[in-house]
Amino acid sequence: MDIVTIFCDMDDFCQRLQAVPPLLVPSREGKKKSSRCLSLTLSEIMTILVFFHVSHYRTFKPFYPGQMLGRGRADFPGLPSYNRFVELIPLTLLPLCAYVQTRKGQPTGLQFIDSLAIRACHNRRIHSHKVFAGLAQRGKGSMGWFYGFKLHLVINEQGEVLGLTLTPGNTDDRRPVAKLVRQLWGKLFGDRGYISQELFEQLWEQDLQLITKLKCHMKNKLMPLLDKVLLRKRTLIECVNDQLKNISQIEHTRHRSATNGIVNMIAAVVAYTFQRKKPALDLFTKSDSPEQQLLLAAMTA
Repeated sequence: MDIVTIFCDMDDFCQRLQAVPPLLVPSREGKKKSSRCLSLTLSEIMTILVFFHVSHYRTFKPFYPGQMLGRGRADFPGLPSYNRFVELIPLTLLPLCAYVQTRKGQPTGLQFIDSLAIRACHNRRIHSHKVFAGLAQRGKGSMGWFYGFKLHLVINEQGEVLGLTLTPGNTDDRRPVAKLVRQLWGKLFGDRGYISQELFEQLWEQDLQLITKLKCHMKNKLMPLLDKVLLRKRTLIECVNDQLKNISQIEHTRHRSATNGIVNMIAAVVAYTFQRKKPALDLFTKSDSPEQQLLLAAMTA
């Protein structure tokens, strides 16, 4: 991924923002307040944070001195020291939250929803963990109990992000669904954690059909063949979650600031949206006739 592409898009966004005042260097604790202007622009700081998640470094500490201070001087001549840059990361929280909204894809009528558990620390260190105290909570996912957050994602069949929200780990998966799918239509595929008659009726009134697998004690119901096939393809969003964890490094337990930790999670999602090849479903093959494509489009409408 080209760092120039990321910077140009972010710089255009920051110029449209126009409401951000000139950034001032935050003063260190115990020292006299400073009003020096930054040597980096807001878009440059955001670009470095996002580029970290596509650089295949596992943590930011070796990335900044090795990648940026070493080979990045030509692109960012005003780079401060590592400690100083870490102090500037909280300035990007609100701009990144606004920017990630501009990276959303377009609804296509086929959507997949899932939650991703993001651990804040190992389970044995929950009682001594202080960084996310009051924010993170204990929750249970498919891999067992954890302490941290849940990232709720909605994607289309092309792997594009349509909605996301971050909640404490003990939040029910069904709770943020209504807000995430307000502007969606068609079909929404989820796992058994989204089974709810009340939620189904609420989404049905919005022209959105919630489709999930049934639990073992539930009565079997007839389902169109296409819905059955697409429900099996729900692993698509599992692939997206896997890339967020193993490529974008959205989860690690070495944060020393709650704000910087949340910025790291948002920047990881932004980095994923810049991927050229995302996990996708090839619904229309070259061998399909126009009549078959029209029939499939009518069935998914």
